[in-house]
This record gives sequence, C-alpha cells and structure tokens, in this order.
Amino acid sequence: GIAAYKVVDDFAQREVEFILSIGGIELRQGTVFGEDISLPALLEDFDALFLGVGLGDVNELGIEGEDLDGVNNAIDYIADLRRATDKSELPVGRRIVVIGGGMTAIDVAVQSKRLGAERVDIVYRRGPERMGASRYEQELAQTNGVSIHHYRRPVRLLGGARVEAAEFEKVAADADGNLSGTGESFTLDADVVFKAIGQRLDDSGLDEARLDWTNGKIRVDDNQATSVPGIWAGGDCAAGGDDLTVTAVQHGKLAAISIDRYLRGQESDHG
Repeated sequence: GIAAYKVVDDFAQREVEFILSIGGIELRQGTVFGEDISLPALLEDFDALFLGVGLGDVNELGIEGEDLDGVNNAIDYIADLRRATDKSELPVGRRIVVIGGGMTAIDVAVQSKRLGAERVDIVYRRGPERMGASRYEQELAQTNGVSIHHYRRPVRLLGGARVEAAEFEKVAADADGNLSGTGESFTLDADVVFKAIGQRLDDSGLDEARLDWTNGKIRVDDNQATSVPGIWAGGDCAAGGDDLTVTAVQHGKLAAISIDRYLRGQESDHG
C-alpha cells in the first residue's frame, strides 16, 4: 500500500528478500485467507498465529453516480502502480478528482500528476488542520501541481456511462467542529474519480475465531495478543495503533517477543 514514488529502487522487495534469506521461513503466495485457508485449520497446524492483514476494504461514498465507470478505489490503483513493471502503460485520466484527506488521497493524487494527468484536485470536507495527511504531505501534493479544496463534501457524481464531473456542496464548521451545508454547490470536471475516504478491516475468515473487536478492529493487549490464545495481531488491523508503517513494524517486534515467550511456556496466560 505504499506509493511507488516513496519506495524507490525496489527497496521494499529487497527488504523481503533479506528477511527470507535468514532461513527457516516459508513464503506461501497465491493463498487467499478465508478462502484457501481458515483460522481453525491454521490453529490445528500451528502453535501460534500472527494476523497482519491490514485494512483491505474501503469506505463507500454513498452518493449518486458512485457506480459509474471511472470511479475507482484509490488503494486499488496504488496497488496496480506497485505491481506494474512499466508504469507508462498504466491508464491515466486527464482530469482527476480525489475525494479524501489522508495519506492515500495524497499518494494517488501525486502519482496521477507525475504520470501525466493534466489536472488533479483533492477535495476534503474539513480544513487542512483536520486532514489525515501531514502538513508535509499536503505541501508535497501542492508542489507537484495538485490543487486542494477544503470544506466541500461530495453530493453526487455526474455522467452517462462514465463519470464526467463531481458535484460538491460547500460546508461550514461551527465552534464544535460540526459541519453544516451552505447550499452553495461546487463542480469539478473529471474523467476519473478516486475514493480515498478511509479503509476498514475485511473480516473475511475472521468470524470463526471469536476474536474480541473494538471500533471495527481486533482488540489486542500490550503484547499484541488477542483474546484467543495462540493468536496475535498487529499493524492497521489491530486496535490502538495509528495506521503507520513504523507502528506496524513495532507491533511485529512486540508480538514476536511475546510469541517466543509463549512457546517457551513463560507466558501461560497468553501475554
């Protein structure tokens, strides 16, 4: 999920190769969790499991025209960019609208502009101080030619078979941060619209485990242990984190130490 322009020279792939070179690690590819393998089956074959499934589902806009051609999930496009051997062959729109204010919105906007889009607009329903993307990331987008519009919420997407424009309503925030519509509309032409309003956990395959949940994520303790003995979780799918790569790495380290103690019989209470 990391934008291609942020991880150059196959850095991430070289990290994976380094880890696998340690030895004693088997990588099973082409295996879909919840379809090809299940948690109950894994618990029968292994003494400890670590769930690092991330947030694979995306939030929907819930507005008219969302099913038009040209309306895409930003994370899917970023994934295509990461896998592409020749990025010049990827389809790029001329006028692109990105709805959202987090890192994913910035990533897909900057990537699109660098790939040759004529105009890229990010539209966010609150002010710059409430954006999930840092000030640095916001400035990065703007220095790459991306326009950012604040206090506008999506109303509908317009077009025939394919999206042609995105309509927004200008909003105002009161002293408590509550938003209210002003009745003033704002429309941007677009042949591609990216949805980047947040991601959520895909719980396919997890329902059989009877895990405890909080705010749509897996509840864990300070050692990343879940409520089910033998299962740990970390990264974006675990509750209490800040959805950053460095945090996910820390979760993996804490879980590895805890799992080692558990297997040695030093953590009889599972953390």
